[in-house]
Amino acid sequence: MPPSRFAVPAEVPGLAARRIAADILDGVLHKHRTLDEQLDGAGAHPGLKSLADRDRALMRRLVATILRRLGTLGHLLSRLLDRGVPTDAPRAQSALLIGAAQILWMDVPDHAAVDLSVRLVQSDRRAAKYAGLVNAVLRRCAREGQPLIDEVKAQTLDIPPWLLARWIAAYGETTAREMAIAIGHEPSLDITVKSDAPQWATRLHGETLPTGTVRTLLQGSVTMLPGFTEGQWWVQDAAAALPARLFGDLNGKSIVDLCAAPGGKTAQLAQAGARVTAVDRSAPRMTRLRDNLSRLSLQANDVVADGAEWPGGDGTFDGVLVDAPCTSTGTIRRHPDVAWLRQETDIAALSALQIRLLKKAVALLKPGGTLVYCTCSLEPEEGEQAVAALLATESGVRRAPVDAGEVAGLAEIVTADGDLRTLPCHLPHDDPRLGGLDGFYAARLVKS
Repeated sequence: MPPSRFAVPAEVPGLAARRIAADILDGVLHKHRTLDEQLDGAGAHPGLKSLADRDRALMRRLVATILRRLGTLGHLLSRLLDRGVPTDAPRAQSALLIGAAQILWMDVPDHAAVDLSVRLVQSDRRAAKYAGLVNAVLRRCAREGQPLIDEVKAQTLDIPPWLLARWIAAYGETTAREMAIAIGHEPSLDITVKSDAPQWATRLHGETLPTGTVRTLLQGSVTMLPGFTEGQWWVQDAAAALPARLFGDLNGKSIVDLCAAPGGKTAQLAQAGARVTAVDRSAPRMTRLRDNLSRLSLQANDVVADGAEWPGGDGTFDGVLVDAPCTSTGTIRRHPDVAWLRQETDIAALSALQIRLLKKAVALLKPGGTLVYCTCSLEPEEGEQAVAALLATESGVRRAPVDAGEVAGLAEIVTADGDLRTLPCHLPHDDPRLGGLDGFYAARLVKS
């Protein structure tokens, strides 16, 4: 049958958003491109510019929902398809995922979800022959999908098996399952404010966490929210806001933020009165840091350089913050693509880089200076084991344990050694969307 018979008028409402969602899904699942690079910056999908704000928000939520529920969706489609998902037409796979996600987890009428997914395959030359199959499978999904999901709710299908096995080994099976459940919920928007968190919580229809972060369920473009243009706050997960606080009084102190971009922790350090040198190897990300600091009316000396090699004044700084590159497995609740882009083999190479950065940080410190090391990873090799390796080889460095009082009394996030370890299931809430934290590790060390 000629493909022309399946030509789709461009004016079909909502189709453009779903077509771009399909392209981005294909980018993650088949081309190993991150969501961030496809949504922002020079590599962003060209079609995003023509989407209305509402359609752009729909597209982002659709992609995030699918990636957050990818294991469950795979199980569901395997039950609804006799011969499995077609492998010769990626757009058919995307259309099935998009349709099923809308039917099961989004406020989209079933008939609209089915119709738009069918139109999606009809508009693709290779996938057009599967239009009837997509129609039939999604209609079955509308009738039978929820019971099929309910029967596997106790399973942690949405975490890759290798990653789940690691979490069970590190944290125990009960905690690993609680983490997986927390990751399955769409997260809130967390905001670090310059001052008067209760007032901003009221203005942004949110609440103030014990740590001082403002958490809200407001959606849409953050640039349109009160206080953004005026530079009164910046977006930062509540867990990510903790490490910079471990320096204590920063007024007038010289601090290096060794892997600084996009600048949330740099902003915290500058706001606390430190003289900050922000170092990052990525020029585009450093441009974003400068833009963020400009909006916030904060200052830092910025340097584009490899932090591990930067020849920037050894032995002269009061403090060094190393927010090291890592597998980012602690951020899956906010960046669900990480679960499907990372491999277990990534850990060794990143661990080696983390040790190099730690050794450089020690060299940069004055005697008596403070080093705060953190990663947004749940993998012990990138946290506890990295610090243990440093302490075993650097006799002039000791741990300065964190007291629960420094982190709003949240004793559950302080380890027996006095480090911080936040988990996605921490900070529970009656509304799951208002609970949880990114998975972070942080340790405070002092140079003799």
